[in-house]
Amino acid sequence: MHPPLTLHRHPLCADIIEEFQKCHTDHPLGKFLGQCTDLKIKLDRCFRQEKAIKRKANFEQSKKLKERLQAYRKETAGMQS
Repeated sequence: MHPPLTLHRHPLCADIIEEFQKCHTDHPLGKFLGQCTDLKIKLDRCFRQEKAIKRKANFEQSKKLKERLQAYRKETAGMQS
């Protein structure tokens, strides 16, 4: 199972998504018999790569937020004393 195949949400995989959707429209019965399986595998790999990139970006963002929060806590702790 894959996420919804909207091009604006998956810009890195747009070409593969278009090929996959074209395969499904060109082969209405073949899609059930494995005619589009190779594209499906490529699509899954692309989604995994895209997710890894997003995960890394989110982790970097959370590190920056934690650093700002710790600096704020130190600053406010110094004011209370």
